[in-house]
Amino acid sequence: MKHLLDANTLIEAKNRYYGMSICPGFWEWLKLQHQAHELASISLVGDELKKGNDELAEWAKNYPTLFHDVTDENTQEAFGMIVTALAEQASMMKTGALDDFLEGADPWLIAKAMTTGASVVTHEVYNPDIKRKFSIPNVCKQFNVPFMNTFELLHKLEAQFVLPG
Repeated sequence: MKHLLDANTLIEAKNRYYGMSICPGFWEWLKLQHQAHELASISLVGDELKKGNDELAEWAKNYPTLFHDVTDENTQEAFGMIVTALAEQASMMKTGALDDFLEGADPWLIAKAMTTGASVVTHEVYNPDIKRKFSIPNVCKQFNVPFMNTFELLHKLEAQFVLPG
């Protein structure tokens, strides 16, 4: 896999611009890109999506191979590196920011990207001045992990959703 999807890329797509009933081509494209080893996500993102009670939860349940395991030794070691580095910065952040970040899938997503050479795809935006929370782009930048948003991914992989006609 070359690109790892953050949960927000799928949630935003479903809720806004690529609703499952109005743009089913996007969801099929995701499957095709996964089969071509271009993109995936991680099990913790899948778990987060499956907790919902909507069509995205069903889609995630029906497509479990998209969500890769994070229990491998390399990912575990990378996660440890992230925890250590961020713990050293925690005093400069809002109280609880480290705990909030470590409770979710985000550090695991970055750790998996570190071990696979993948780019992280997220809607979060890099902001070097942020102090209220740890963000995916900021942590990615600290560990030299490439990141992009959904639209950059679509351009990079030359996605086309064309109506038959």
